[in-house]
Amino acid sequence: MFKLVFAFILALWSSFGAEGLEKRSIDLIAAHGLISDTKLPRAVTPNSYNIKLHPYAEHGNFSGEIRINATIQHRTKQISIHKHVDLKIIALKVAQLLPADYEPKKEQSENKVQILKSNWEQVPKQSIMTIDLSSEVNTGGVLEIFIQFKGPMFNNTSEGLFRSSYMDPDTKKNKWYVATFMRPNMARTVFPCFDEPSYKVPITLTVVRPNFMKAVSNMPLESSSDPNNYWVTDKFQTTPSIATFSMAVVISELNYTNHNVSDSEVYFPDIKMKIWARPDFIGALVNITTKVSKSIKFLEDFWGSPYPLPELNIFALPNYQATRPSDSWGVLMFKESELSSKGSWHLTQELVYQWLGALATPFWWSDAHINNALVRYVTAYTTLKIGENETFNNWPTTMLYSIYYEFSKRYPHGKNTAIKQDSSSAKTELVFRMLNYTLGESTFRHGMQRFMADRQYKTFFGDDIWMSLTDQARFDKTLPEPITINEIAGSWITKDRLPVVTVTRNYASNSAKIHQRVYLRERPHDVPDQEKFLWWIPVVLIRQDKMNFLNTTPLVWMKREREIEVQNLPNAENFVIVNPEEIGPFPVNYDTDNWNKLAKYLQTENRTKIPVYTRAKLLHDAWNLAYAGDLSFATALNMTLFLKNEREYLAWDPVFTLIDHIGKHIDSSAVHKKFQTYVRILLTPLYEELGNEPQQGESEGRAHLRSSSKVFLCQAGYLPCIEEAQKAFRKWSESTDPDEGNPVSNQYICPVFKWGTKEEWEFGLQRIINFPPGRKPSERTYLLKTLAGCPNDSWKIERLLNITVLEQNGNFSDNDIYLIFSMLTGGANGYTTLFNFLRKNWEPIKARFEEKPMLWNSIITSATTVFKTQEGLDLVSELYVERQTEFGNADFVIEKALKNIREETKWSNENLPIIEKWLDNYLKENKA
Repeated sequence: MFKLVFAFILALWSSFGAEGLEKRSIDLIAAHGLISDTKLPRAVTPNSYNIKLHPYAEHGNFSGEIRINATIQHRTKQISIHKHVDLKIIALKVAQLLPADYEPKKEQSENKVQILKSNWEQVPKQSIMTIDLSSEVNTGGVLEIFIQFKGPMFNNTSEGLFRSSYMDPDTKKNKWYVATFMRPNMARTVFPCFDEPSYKVPITLTVVRPNFMKAVSNMPLESSSDPNNYWVTDKFQTTPSIATFSMAVVISELNYTNHNVSDSEVYFPDIKMKIWARPDFIGALVNITTKVSKSIKFLEDFWGSPYPLPELNIFALPNYQATRPSDSWGVLMFKESELSSKGSWHLTQELVYQWLGALATPFWWSDAHINNALVRYVTAYTTLKIGENETFNNWPTTMLYSIYYEFSKRYPHGKNTAIKQDSSSAKTELVFRMLNYTLGESTFRHGMQRFMADRQYKTFFGDDIWMSLTDQARFDKTLPEPITINEIAGSWITKDRLPVVTVTRNYASNSAKIHQRVYLRERPHDVPDQEKFLWWIPVVLIRQDKMNFLNTTPLVWMKREREIEVQNLPNAENFVIVNPEEIGPFPVNYDTDNWNKLAKYLQTENRTKIPVYTRAKLLHDAWNLAYAGDLSFATALNMTLFLKNEREYLAWDPVFTLIDHIGKHIDSSAVHKKFQTYVRILLTPLYEELGNEPQQGESEGRAHLRSSSKVFLCQAGYLPCIEEAQKAFRKWSESTDPDEGNPVSNQYICPVFKWGTKEEWEFGLQRIINFPPGRKPSERTYLLKTLAGCPNDSWKIERLLNITVLEQNGNFSDNDIYLIFSMLTGGANGYTTLFNFLRKNWEPIKARFEEKPMLWNSIITSATTVFKTQEGLDLVSELYVERQTEFGNADFVIEKALKNIREETKWSNENLPIIEKWLDNYLKENKA
């Protein structure tokens, strides 16, 4: 149950500050996979590329040629360059360019070149070709490598040189377009080259296109052949030094709106900008110019460097399949939906890459995560500063909550590379945010300008960024000697952990001890070597008697010290807050007295003197620390009392996760019904005030708050919600052909299956059994998830298990059964019913899954591993004794389950009496 609810909330969150996370993580995974890639030998390095491409859109292939001007760095007779195995070489010629004062012999060319005999071969299992020369070339020799080639275009993915098509609404015919997406290392699929980010050289591109199409590249058009010929040859101006992944070309029949924005109301000096789209879609892009101009003006000031190219072409590409927009230099490509959306986050991020990534480029993929993290931070910072914050009001709290959760596990990330790369990059992004606060915006901005001035048109290492910030902080005297940013940042980004800081006040001496250790939320806290973990922590402290949230200069830095003492704190009547506004990515615990002072103050009208980010932090830290066993749940629940008068959705966000996580632990106990009553008392006034329907012009935050409160009220048995859901559900159950489609909004299905009648649940079961093959499989999957994961009645779950496992109904696949088992772990009713079903039907189930170890392991795992009380521990222990020799390859599952349940039982024994006592008092005071 609660797993499903939390999934709903995560889906809601993805519409707000978490926008784009999946896209970023995919890009990070690609870069991470290249860190250990074989580097080309440095014996030969390129000076320039002269490329000619001739795509044949209708045929799905292309031909081309390249002239690489290269210098010999070490005497050699072999050249290694990147070439994808699908790229076919037609001709190869290598010539050594002779010095200008060289006098050729009669038999030599007057062009002062010496042709070198050569042959090539593909390196097995690598996208590298080696060219063997007939004789060695000395250091300093200059070569021209001429290669003719041909290759296929990508048709199903938007990468390399790809083609796609769209329907012309006037002619009803398909129209092709051709484009490139070279990041991270796809240039080698288009032309032979030194396809590593450290090789930045000028590129001169020539493109052959049909005369009814237009070609666009990084630089303006220099010349074009006779337009009356079918094939037109366009030559573009030579680029500045550029990485191969930044090169771009688009050939299409798309139309554009032309803006030379120096003539308009918005800032855009001397840059020609074109917005390209299908003619019938251009009208949806009218506000792009304003968004881009605002962002570029801000970024030029931020980097202290003008936009580096004379043109900017932005494309809304129909049927664009790439997982993220293309951030080629001067050519940005988006899905139509991304470019037409009202937010500006996507646009701003790609514009940030024009400086960080294109103008200054990471030397190798190991530096890509710092590049990515800084791009993410500058994107968020820019979006907030220019006021385009409709999707950023909850940045960075959603991201913070995610990494707090991930890094506090006993085993962060598991084996999930996507989670590891994205959470690590998010942590580094938050380190940049911390430095911006603690050094001051002026120092941070000038440090970035110092970095960009030094590395523009060049490559950089991650340390170059930290050194620039250190140098600027030294100059501005905003960082005490001898601290360096390298030391500070290194203590954060090299660990898959985060600290928790504990502030224990001595009220008699107006002092406090500040202690740091590893933050562990998941029990047991038996992480090895945790005593070795120490961070550089900025102690930014707010005091009640002199509240100033604008001063973010640290009172002191914890210099990788386990504990320090601070003096001159306010007297015992006043609270303190450490790490306000989540300046650093770490939770903070206090002594009980300080927590109580905070809880009391938040219930007064002065509450809003504490900014909403900090109010959210205090609430989030309190319940997370209680969950980890570091704080009494009575204290943590006291921190929710101010919500009675709170209407800022940012402050409410932690509450929904609190409800979900505590609910998972107590839903098998007698406390659960009291907790559901608490949830209804807490959320009902909020929901009634917000109203059931969206209001015209309301903020996304308000809409988010309404949706979240409604979901949790429905799960807690709020009667108006259940009745509303049943009323909507009847439209489906009374329709003439219910298998044709689902006319009910998904938000209504779970409450009906949980709290509704037997007939309503049976109706859902029949819809799955009779699901037409022509409908989307995802609709059936969602229906099955809710049918299994939502019910409050054990008989519904048992009936579903009888049909799918014992009766072996042919309408349910093994994947369906696996999904059902997984969904039943979301609530005590589900996994307890599954356990009883397994115990009662052990022999037939064992026989059924004897040759299906995946399903056998799945049912053992789902039925035994999620109990949280002594009663559950006794049940699983008895089963283990009864069937000790019969678990087969699932034996390790049950042993691990018993260990985990003992920990959960310990948690329940310690916390349930405290939670219940607090709830009893709360319900009594609220006359519930």
